[in-house]
Amino acid sequence: MEIKSNEILCIGEVLWDRLPSGAKPGGAPMNVALHLNAIGLNVAVASSIGNDEAGEELKIFLQNSGVSTDLIQVDSSLPTSEVLVHLDENNNATYEICEPVAWDNIILEEALAEKAKKAGLIIYGSLASRNETSRNTITKLLDNDAVKLIDVNFRKPYDTREVVEVLLDKTDIVKLNDDELEIFAQWHNKNQLSEQELIKWFVAHYNIQMVCVTKGEKGALLYSDGDFYEHPGFKVNAVDTVGAGDAFLAGIVAALLKKEKPADALAFACATGAFVASKAGATPKYDMEEIQEILKQ
Repeated sequence: MEIKSNEILCIGEVLWDRLPSGAKPGGAPMNVALHLNAIGLNVAVASSIGNDEAGEELKIFLQNSGVSTDLIQVDSSLPTSEVLVHLDENNNATYEICEPVAWDNIILEEALAEKAKKAGLIIYGSLASRNETSRNTITKLLDNDAVKLIDVNFRKPYDTREVVEVLLDKTDIVKLNDDELEIFAQWHNKNQLSEQELIKWFVAHYNIQMVCVTKGEKGALLYSDGDFYEHPGFKVNAVDTVGAGDAFLAGIVAALLKKEKPADALAFACATGAFVASKAGATPKYDMEEIQEILKQ
């Protein structure tokens, strides 16, 4: 698939992850944008924050990270999003997501529409479409010739089939995890299929060009142009898994934009995800040398 320009637009939630260890900036689209920016790519993030201290702190964090806040709207009535993150004994995260929040009300402003027209790649998730206003904005932005990539991000109770299937209808590339793939299998009574059969069915059913399935510490799988590529993942001491999937997604996007072979793109993505899992929070300071060390495993 041809990407018409090197401009990337990430749209969706920006928020504070309230972890047991303290507050960390988060939200999948913002995390992906931060990682892509750290890798050196031309990326913008679009979202909405409240007219409050938490929102102002998020804006300052983005600016200090070198990511433009031009497309971060300020909502006068809704608060900046905060998510309570609970970690189990293996440091795997579950999320308690408050609503309504500012990113439920992303408006189709002219600057955002213009940015989407120029973008070669638009990255969006399913979570930000839980509310009709943001959902309508996102679906309108997807009606152009950019390559579209959806990060399926099921967070109960915001994992409704009706919403997700509308978003899938407009996309070219899908990233999801193995549990999310199983939910699609249940919706369509395809549980009897093997993993590879299920992915082939998924691609045909939703008319997708490329699928990435992450499997936690078991690595990941990429299906592109009729071929499967698998990677067993890298062993690291996990601090928490918050943002590891977002880092993986940024890694695969960066490698594909550089036209690397699918197998190499998958390895780089797995190393990037492992690097973030070995640090606290979703957006640790980027260290390409450390990622290269993980790649040598």
